[in-house]
Amino acid sequence: MSKNNLISIIIPAYNKSEELRTCLASVFQQNYPAFEVIAVNDGSTDNTVHILEEYKHKFWQKNIRFKIIQQNNQGAQMARNRGLREARGAFLIFWDADVVASPQMMTKMHAALQNHSDASYAYASFTYGKKKFKLWDFDKEKLKQMPCIHTTTLIKYDDFPGKWNTSVDRLQDWDMFLTMLEKDKIGVFVPEFLFTVLTDHGTMSSWLPKVAYKFMPWHENVKKYQNAVAVIKKKHGL
Repeated sequence: MSKNNLISIIIPAYNKSEELRTCLASVFQQNYPAFEVIAVNDGSTDNTVHILEEYKHKFWQKNIRFKIIQQNNQGAQMARNRGLREARGAFLIFWDADVVASPQMMTKMHAALQNHSDASYAYASFTYGKKKFKLWDFDKEKLKQMPCIHTTTLIKYDDFPGKWNTSVDRLQDWDMFLTMLEKDKIGVFVPEFLFTVLTDHGTMSSWLPKVAYKFMPWHENVKKYQNAVAVIKKKHGL
């Protein structure tokens, strides 16, 4: 397969050693024929660096490029941007260290983009622990109303905005997809559950059921979420 179909997987990792091993195993099992892995260790103090080194050799044995970048802790956005600078592929996927994917995920997302030339990215439904997030066909108005597309999405390199916005503290993925929408870059939906976000130590640990946002406005996590939504909507004039 030509470089035009190479996928660059960028993994920001910070103190996620328990999840990282499972994450990398699912990357290793992907049946897509051409990809590279760029892992950014964002100042972890756990066993992250040893797990990355262990898997580097496994990927190398399959002739898959696996680059490890070490940096002081700067946050997920900076880690993603650092990994992006090393990417060689025509496609990008920002694969969080607590994400475990179906072996067919990248193949199915890539096929969706091949079949929909007007789309800049392909996304899917996913599971967060035992909670299923069933998404829908791309809808510009729904995207303007709420964050719904996860970071683990296959994006055409040439259509990516250039970098992640480090000035946004929360809902960075929503901010990024809205930025793309403002440039008429749209997505295509793969109607399957293609990955799971692990929850024991996951970044979505503050997630609350939908009913909480209606009946628990006093809850600290609800307030933080609503404030973050207001920031993003103001930035994008929504």
